[in-house]
Amino acid sequence: MKVLIIEDEYRAVQYLQGLLTNLVPDLQIMGTLDSVEEAVRWLQQSPSPELIFMDIQLADGLSFDIFKHVNITAPIIFTTAFDQYTLRAFKMNSIDYLLKPVEEEELQAALNKYGKFYQPQPNHWQDLIAHLQIRQGDAYRQRFLTKQGKALGYLLAKDIAHFYSDEGLTFAVDQQGKRFVIDTTIDRLQTELDPQHFFRINRGQIVHLSSIRQIHTWFSHRLKIDLHPSVGEQENIVSRDRVKEFKAWLDN
Repeated sequence: MKVLIIEDEYRAVQYLQGLLTNLVPDLQIMGTLDSVEEAVRWLQQSPSPELIFMDIQLADGLSFDIFKHVNITAPIIFTTAFDQYTLRAFKMNSIDYLLKPVEEEELQAALNKYGKFYQPQPNHWQDLIAHLQIRQGDAYRQRFLTKQGKALGYLLAKDIAHFYSDEGLTFAVDQQGKRFVIDTTIDRLQTELDPQHFFRINRGQIVHLSSIRQIHTWFSHRLKIDLHPSVGEQENIVSRDRVKEFKAWLDN
């Protein structure tokens, strides 16, 4: 989820970021802005976020002034200490209006509303077609070319614990916890790997069955997986739209 925060109180920004990080593991904060002028300039020059958190009283005026200069298409969750702007806020493609200090339960409810009305629904047919696109007679991917410095090597698919993407790169982690950059994407891997052994748990991760140690229930009807070997403090979350399919895969 790509999020923009428009808020002029530093502590409020830090507090909101902390709540969002706990509730949305795949969160990407595109920017934090503290004024009408800065917000207008940013929105005119940058790609649209998927969701905006917006305070109403900013350093140089009301955030409603932003709409006079920029056509904002992203949904907005207003966060403010004042309740007199409620009606006006809901005329500005708002999906919720949260009073400060923001409660975690209310924030979760607002995120659920966003997920229900704005996030695209999963296309399970597309996933199925991707698996069927492997031509008759072709085998699933067996090995991957790797590069470390100037040295080239290869990594067998059966020795890979999981794959993940980070900042535009795709990494393979072997059974010893060593990671390798590979020249492909998570989308392409999903069509090349044997679905009996590998499962895509979210937009940026594919895991091998043997790497799963424990499974826990998580926020918003998702699941959290303990992987071995793990990578840093990365959380391994089965996204809500894949939980049912994941359980069926485990039960195969």
